[in-house]
Amino acid sequence: MKTPIFDFVQKYADSGVSRMHMPGHKGAMALGCEKYDITEILGADVLYSADGIIDESERNLSALYGTEHSFYSTQGSTLAIFAMLRLVSERDGEERPLILAARNVHTAFIKAVALLDLDVEWIYPKVQEHLCSCNITPADLEGVLSKLDRKPTAVYITSPDYLGNMLDIAGISTICREKDIPLLVDNAHGAYLKFLEKDSHPITLGAAMCSDSAHKTLPVLTGGAYLHISKDYPEYASRAREALLLFASTSPSYLTLCSLDLCNDKLSNNYPEKIRALANTVFRVKQKITDLGFELSDSEPLKIVFKGGYVADHIRKHGIEPEFADNDYTVLMLTPENTEDELDKLLLALTELKDRPEPSEILSVAPHKRVMTIRSAVLSPSEQISVNDAAGRVCASSTVSCPPAVPIVVSGELIDENDVYLFRHYGVEKIRVVKEI
Repeated sequence: MKTPIFDFVQKYADSGVSRMHMPGHKGAMALGCEKYDITEILGADVLYSADGIIDESERNLSALYGTEHSFYSTQGSTLAIFAMLRLVSERDGEERPLILAARNVHTAFIKAVALLDLDVEWIYPKVQEHLCSCNITPADLEGVLSKLDRKPTAVYITSPDYLGNMLDIAGISTICREKDIPLLVDNAHGAYLKFLEKDSHPITLGAAMCSDSAHKTLPVLTGGAYLHISKDYPEYASRAREALLLFASTSPSYLTLCSLDLCNDKLSNNYPEKIRALANTVFRVKQKITDLGFELSDSEPLKIVFKGGYVADHIRKHGIEPEFADNDYTVLMLTPENTEDELDKLLLALTELKDRPEPSEILSVAPHKRVMTIRSAVLSPSEQISVNDAAGRVCASSTVSCPPAVPIVVSGELIDENDVYLFRHYGVEKIRVVKEI
């Protein structure tokens, strides 16, 4: 597959042209990558009004994913999430659009809702497994929809979540299509799902739009992401660049764009085979870990999720850094760039871990009383206080750690004693609340 962005940047880097333009390093070598770091010079195209090499590269990406069009983001899935919500939120009247969302949203969703002034109704799971999880079924969705006073503008879910849980997107999308409601999916952790033996990508399974953080699971630089739009929703594709531009930096990273472009070539060659081979290898490694007596969560193919945060401290002593760990779970994310030797290193480290405390109790996030809109709370005068003094106050901006960046209390909600307990459990010491007048 052609790599038009990288080819242009490579040619320019080798041209010897005097760079009387941004950026200020002028291609000088310090990190080693500066010569490829350019701006929107003649021929380089412009990301959010692309009609040249960037558009060509995105069309290559669209062919790989089978979409109406797939757009690049150099600001991660955050920008794609903002754009998705903007695309579905155009107002026909005075009433604010309503998004029906599974509760385990990334904080980017909350920020987008505040800026776009949207209403949100939350879907909670019947059984709460963790702050990061919201395991809802098509039947759960149908039940919630039947009780709403008005039809939502869109349904929004996260799959896979940070703990690797995958929802029945095919079933959920069927419900959404029957009711003529677009399904939006935060697929930040699942860009690779398209290339498994069984294609499990949200667009394939019926989503209208989804965001992929390419950099999380594919060989792409940090910040490289996709906004995918289904062939069944071409009207969104025609307005997507405008929606992206509304929130995007006007200085996108060409280093990131080059890595996205080069990834297309990998995906058109043997990289999918490497993904499938790794999925089979990880399946066998998980069996070996279970045989060692560790309890693993069911998770997507390229995550290994231990029940117990104690695993993280131990494997760090053996030169292994996990993606995420808290009191309850340790999460490892793998790609074909991880070697067999690294997996053997993990297994060896685990054989030396003898002290295995019991998993902690499951802590649930209960439905909250909403006293302000998200936008009003975010933009109100606020103050930062200790979580010990937070019960009875209104959350101004969600306090989250990243990862996993999932809020315990959403802006505009009343904080209760259970929340204070959860804050302490997850290591949150301060929170911003609406000032009392």
